[in-house]
Amino acid sequence: MTSCATAIDRLDWKGIAARLDIDGYAALPGLLSPKQAHALALQVATPDALRRVALASDKLGRGELFYFGRQLPTLLADWRVALYRHLTPIANYWNETLGISYRYPAELDEFLLRNRQAGQLRPISHLNLLGEADYLALHQRRDGEHAFPLQVVGLLAEPGRDFCGGEFVMTEQRPRMQSRPMVLPLKFGDMAIIGAAQRPFKGSKGYYRVNLKHAISRVRGGERIGLELSFHDSQ
Repeated sequence: MTSCATAIDRLDWKGIAARLDIDGYAALPGLLSPKQAHALALQVATPDALRRVALASDKLGRGELFYFGRQLPTLLADWRVALYRHLTPIANYWNETLGISYRYPAELDEFLLRNRQAGQLRPISHLNLLGEADYLALHQRRDGEHAFPLQVVGLLAEPGRDFCGGEFVMTEQRPRMQSRPMVLPLKFGDMAIIGAAQRPFKGSKGYYRVNLKHAISRVRGGERIGLELSFHDSQ
């Protein structure tokens, strides 16, 4: 895990925290090498190893999700541990700012133990496969009592070559204001840290809570493969 942890440790975490506070997301360009991205994308061709769910069955759009089980691929498992350590201070700061008493433990294993004790046993990290005319509707990741407020998304196909359309979209709803749309210009191998559901926003009268949702717009052609890496499990 040393090389994976080192790569994560070397990221500009002060800058990442600032971007998350400003926009609710922070891009991590080229975090996955082409070889790593291809290897992860190929897992949609081995559906027996993953739990396969049609988006239409959950009324979340059109396409397919491939959920990882308890054992993530080694690269993702190592990154998940390393990323969690750096994201926990940000998550705890967000809760403190919003007046939420809950604090996240320093290590992922301890947080997942809280998940299990609360009955949150189903892993929700997954790959998404979208073909022509497929899309992922706006949604949040607020699964259970012990939900982590940040998650990681990635793109495992090349825009313009493997697919067209399929932009990663976020919306932010502030009190008494129109929703603010945001498009994350992800490229092949790019990842991003995003707010999973809510975050603090500093207004003229102090901090208040804004709601975040994310989606993937309609794929106009080809096949788009993406990744969502979560730090908590669902009921």
